[in-house]
Amino acid sequence: MFFSATFMPFSSISSNFQSQSNENMLFSLRRKKRGIGVIRMSSSSNSNRSKNRKPLQKGRNLSIEAIQTVQALKRANNNNKDNKEMLERVFESKVRRLLKLDMIAILKELLRQNEPLLALKVFEDVRKEYWYKPQLLLYSDMIQMLVSNNLLEKVDLIVFYLKIEMLRLDADINTERFNVLLQRLMDYGFTTHAMECFQLMKKVECDLNEETFRILVIGLESKGEMDLSSMVRQEAQKYMGWPLDCLEEKEEINLS
Repeated sequence: MFFSATFMPFSSISSNFQSQSNENMLFSLRRKKRGIGVIRMSSSSNSNRSKNRKPLQKGRNLSIEAIQTVQALKRANNNNKDNKEMLERVFESKVRRLLKLDMIAILKELLRQNEPLLALKVFEDVRKEYWYKPQLLLYSDMIQMLVSNNLLEKVDLIVFYLKIEMLRLDADINTERFNVLLQRLMDYGFTTHAMECFQLMKKVECDLNEETFRILVIGLESKGEMDLSSMVRQEAQKYMGWPLDCLEEKEEINLS
């Protein structure tokens, strides 16, 4: 009797403890679910708030410092368009303290986000750095951005920089990249600048190829510049040893 009397309370206590722990588990699960719901609501509201912002390219090409610098530049430029002081403070406190890769990264990011005046200002700062080496594709991208924003007078400045910097010993002397630049200038109607770049290629002893002459001849003749085209054809014959017409005939044969 004594044994059964002591045994019954123990089993009931055990079952009560088990049911209570089950209730606690259910309660904690409900709390977790509610917590997740709150997080989702707050994140969706944040996403609505930043819907109109252009996304930055995060990852190995853009550090946290570079992202913060781009955002600071855009805030200063958008909110204080007539206040050069604030923009200069951002350059002094952030841009000019960045490492080489970060400075190049924010320049490319501003190009990607189509911020022409900010990109041009950063580009002018980058050119002053001791580590800077002129890059033809960067010039080509700068010209494309300026033309797309109808800042044609700034193209003259970029070409002026190009003519100075390509004379440096560490300049990017590459025929294919020069051809990309020539094509871009011709496509946008900068015939004079294209011819200046052609003369620059010869001055820095860049290896001209068939594509170089073809870009110039097709571009010049499409704009009615037959005298200049004739001069380029003569140079092509001297340089390659055969007239440019032979190349055009070969292309027609290959196409047929």
